[in-house]
Amino acid sequence: MIEEEVAKLLKLKAQLGPDESKQKFVLKTPKETLMGKYGEDSKLIYDLKDQGGELLSLRYDLTVPFARYLAMNKLTNIKRYHIAKVYRRDNPAMTRGRYREFYQCDFDIAGNFDPMIPDAECLKIMCEILSSLQIGDFLVKVNDRRILDGMFAICGVSDSKFRTICSSVDKLDKVSWEEVKNEMVGEKGLAPEVADRIGDYVQQHGGVSLVEQLLQDPKLSQNKQALEGLGDLKLLFEYLTLFGIDDKISFDLSLARGLDYYTGVIYEAVLLQTPAQAGEEPLGVGSVAAGGRYDGLVGMFDPKGRKVPCVGLSIGVERIFSIVEQRLEALEEKIRTTETQVLVASAQKKLLEERLKLVSELWDAGIKAELLYKKNPKLLNQLQYCEEAGIPLVAIIGEQELKDGVIKLRSVTSREEVDVRREDLVEEIKRRTGQPLCIC
Repeated sequence: MIEEEVAKLLKLKAQLGPDESKQKFVLKTPKETLMGKYGEDSKLIYDLKDQGGELLSLRYDLTVPFARYLAMNKLTNIKRYHIAKVYRRDNPAMTRGRYREFYQCDFDIAGNFDPMIPDAECLKIMCEILSSLQIGDFLVKVNDRRILDGMFAICGVSDSKFRTICSSVDKLDKVSWEEVKNEMVGEKGLAPEVADRIGDYVQQHGGVSLVEQLLQDPKLSQNKQALEGLGDLKLLFEYLTLFGIDDKISFDLSLARGLDYYTGVIYEAVLLQTPAQAGEEPLGVGSVAAGGRYDGLVGMFDPKGRKVPCVGLSIGVERIFSIVEQRLEALEEKIRTTETQVLVASAQKKLLEERLKLVSELWDAGIKAELLYKKNPKLLNQLQYCEEAGIPLVAIIGEQELKDGVIKLRSVTSREEVDVRREDLVEEIKRRTGQPLCIC
């Protein structure tokens, strides 16, 4: 009888549902994580449901999942990079490096540190990457969300419209000020005189001198948020000068970065010119790298709201590939599809064993070598393979070379051939390919 009564009570409890007052915040890895982080760009998130009908999404970027990871694992200090795919429900434009599924490379620094030191390092890394890729001259625009919010406040924008007006301002790198103003006034209900006051600010750009000018602005300098942002930017420029990259940086008041999670410094790298030859249509890929400070994002996922200050950057891998591919096409250069330094080839038949011995010696010495998987390949076919794959050198074994104890080393581009003593081959390949030599 007791068991029957208990069963009845449990059934009634199940019908009443869970006790809302005792529910705790449980963070689940894939669920609800992306909501309310991307502002107007949220429409580009791929939403879907699992078999149980629970809302899921494909990840929009690598920043929000990183913040969730920090919160779930109670991490308060980390420096990391991450390369992975992200997804956007966007209109793809292949020639502009715009896709629905693409790779991003992120670098982030999380932790409590003195102002602007990690931020300056992120900008240094961004400039170092873009310079080493040799994709053309670039400029990194910087701004601060606190300056934007302070500017909107003194211009008369209501708090509820900060983010939507911010999204409009962010389009100034693509359309004219008049078009942006028409959107703010016509579509978003902003008063024309407020839009004009915003226009006086967002059309300004420069260096540290502009920061100092705005610190003296009678209205902007009276706003606490804007003053903090300007003070940090002045400090940032000091560090960027010490890093030797201040000539690559421009303080641009039109830079807004539409994502909601940014709280401080924001930045975006754009190409100043394309690598296309004269007469060709320039490749418009927009920004190739961007990032900023997001001090409140981790706290959104922490049950107790504990904040972990973070700053980071994201490199648009596919966009950069689009530029590199066009540059190579314009210069009529072939794209190397392998890192192989040398192909081990034979000039006659029945030399497979000798090729295998030599390629093994090269592998053991740290040389990136390969050979064709045929017993008796024709020499012409081996040379053509090198030309197609972009392999710079060929080590040719022949019967006479074996007798003389030498290897014939051929440059694929110049077709120049020299006999190299077998014991000297490794050092000669390293010398020609720029690999560090062994100091004995």
